[in-house]
Amino acid sequence: MRKVKAYRRVITSAMIMTWKHNMIDGFIIFTVLIQPMLVAILALWMLRGKGSEYIIYVVIGSGMTGLWSSLLFISGNSINMERWFGTLETLTGIPTPLEIITFGKVLANVIQSIISMIATYTLASFIFGYPLSVAMPLYFILSLLLVMVAFIAFGLVLAPLFILNPQIQQLQNGLEFPVYILSGFLFPILLLPSWTTPISYVLPTYWAARALHAAGKGDQSLGYIHLAWLILVGLTIVYLLASSREFRFMILKAKRDATLDTR
Repeated sequence: MRKVKAYRRVITSAMIMTWKHNMIDGFIIFTVLIQPMLVAILALWMLRGKGSEYIIYVVIGSGMTGLWSSLLFISGNSINMERWFGTLETLTGIPTPLEIITFGKVLANVIQSIISMIATYTLASFIFGYPLSVAMPLYFILSLLLVMVAFIAFGLVLAPLFILNPQIQQLQNGLEFPVYILSGFLFPILLLPSWTTPISYVLPTYWAARALHAAGKGDQSLGYIHLAWLILVGLTIVYLLASSREFRFMILKAKRDATLDTR
């Protein structure tokens, strides 16, 4: 019980420190807030006169772009940033496991990214005059919570992976927009070539967008949403197990090779 309370304090402290850093980082502000709003403005302008039934795709999809970009660039580099600041060696030497600290940092980034979705909803409602409504509010909230949990777990997979294989960072920019497209953030994946469908099915972002779109628009059966929930829960479990092994391997490798301070 004492350990749980101690970990909770660490997670809270990591969240607060991450928020303070993010609020003065221009790149993070652009990624979380400005970029999703630009995507929303462009998509809403393209869909002008098409009817409000398409708007839910835009506001959810543009919000998801901010969530994915935050996960890819900010959460993915959450451990690397400690290396750049010269604090990674200290964090690995304290009693609190590094994954607990990383969990707090990733949690802060995911929660902050929800601002993107709120901003795009506000944009659609007040600037373009579209009604601000969700067809299935309870299902939408539950879907959003499951999405947040799945994305936090996925962030815990990315963070040590970027340490174990620094070359993956070179692919970051190339992974951003293809995932937007393959996940169906702004349009259904049925519009894509059929050979891309299996790729979409293995992405957590696709099932996240599927659940939120269905709950927001209310045009699918409950079974359609429940399937997305079930797969998100399954992926979350897989990610948590994988991240635990990654963190253990990362620490062991760092102790063996003395590479924590390698920039």
